[in-house]
Amino acid sequence: MKKLLTYFMQGLVLVAPIVITIYIVFLIFDFIDGILRHQLELWFGYMIPGLGLLLIFAMITFLGFVGQSIVARPFKALGHHLLKKAPLLQVIYSSLADLFSAFVGKEKKFNQPVLVEINKENKLWKIGFVTQKSMAEIGMEGLVAVYFPHSYNFSGELYMIVSSAIKPLEMPPSEAMKFVVSGGVTRVNETGLSAK
Repeated sequence: MKKLLTYFMQGLVLVAPIVITIYIVFLIFDFIDGILRHQLELWFGYMIPGLGLLLIFAMITFLGFVGQSIVARPFKALGHHLLKKAPLLQVIYSSLADLFSAFVGKEKKFNQPVLVEINKENKLWKIGFVTQKSMAEIGMEGLVAVYFPHSYNFSGELYMIVSSAIKPLEMPPSEAMKFVVSGGVTRVNETGLSAK
């Protein structure tokens, strides 16, 4: 009976990540595809799986193209002007805009993984990402902003740290993020965790 349970647990370790990943991808696909599902059914008379997703992808890509042109500048200025009139909306919008641009924009912020010495006595280190190289503009000279993602979660903490307490990591940012989010369970290349 104990051997049977061991085989079951090994099977679970093998199958669960694959099944959960497929399920999450399906939920995301179904949600995005479902945004236009009803309208497309009215137009075509039947459902075409994936068409809503393709249309949304095409629209977002087109908006990205238009957003880079001179034509969009007056609309951006008008949008910023309207947001200034509603401070709460401006805080929400600017926070979300900064978050998205930090991951996928031209000025990516999570691209400098570092090791941070949290406790010298016990040699306690933490992996984080430098998001601001200087905090002088808010009166914190000599400090840098380091974001620490939480393991098994999509949240984190931001610390202001003396720049001498950090060491850049010679590893791709995506690998560092994966390593931290997995709680250190994900394997990294032998050269992955070497500090400069």
